[in-house]
Amino acid sequence: MRLGYLGPPGTFSEEAVRASGQADGAELVPFGSIFDTVMAVEAGDVDRALVPIENALGGAVNATLDALAVETREVAIVGETVLAIRNCLVAARPMDLGEIRVVVSHPQPLAQCARFLRLELPGAEVRAATSTAEAVRGVAASREPWAALGTRLAAELYGGHVLRDGVDDDPDNETRFVWLARTGSPPPGDAGEVAWKTSVVFAGAGDASPGWLVRCLSEFAFRGVNLTKIESRPRRGRLGHYLFLVDLEGRADQGPVAEAVAGLRGHCEEVRVLGTYPAA
Repeated sequence: MRLGYLGPPGTFSEEAVRASGQADGAELVPFGSIFDTVMAVEAGDVDRALVPIENALGGAVNATLDALAVETREVAIVGETVLAIRNCLVAARPMDLGEIRVVVSHPQPLAQCARFLRLELPGAEVRAATSTAEAVRGVAASREPWAALGTRLAAELYGGHVLRDGVDDDPDNETRFVWLARTGSPPPGDAGEVAWKTSVVFAGAGDASPGWLVRCLSEFAFRGVNLTKIESRPRRGRLGHYLFLVDLEGRADQGPVAEAVAGLRGHCEEVRVLGTYPAA
């Protein structure tokens, strides 16, 4: 079994893979971006992959939403897991916070630690990196007065020094990750008698008319289907028009959920089930 994740080694994505219980006996394969990780599943280069999809502080991970909603039709969500996040401020050597001129990390941790950066490092420039581990690796190898936000594991792997542990704006910071596989693949592990979730993307030409979104969502509300999340993303090349992504309780092939998805098709040009899977 080959499992993909956002690399290099030392990212929160790798921590989530290992904490999920699915890594035993598997080969872990790091990729340079979330897009590359998703496309590796489509190409069959890995059997499954784990990617972040939302954070309690930073919100939706748009790279994941866009890859699933726009870039592929052959990849499905088959499971999810939640990881407690603890960001560390890492530098190449011990230094005072006042010495730091640049802070580097993935955009999600930069958002998760925005208050800390604003109050404790007001003079530091903030720069984005492709992953937390890549940021830590670059900072650890630099002689510049730079710091990175990342995992303690990354600091240990790349020889960095942890200046401050737990710099998240909220100590209860968590990230939800989703397992991806080729469409038609079973969920990882034994689903057993657990609650299920379904993820759906929909869009329609009527999205500019009054009440269109209400009519779409009423297909779920009138059948007692509970939505747990709703996001919108721009439709490529159509300014002012959007894709809507919803997560909901239940299975797409059973009862009210199946009826609601069928009803949704009467309002939309596109309705696609991104996955139906055991809830975390």
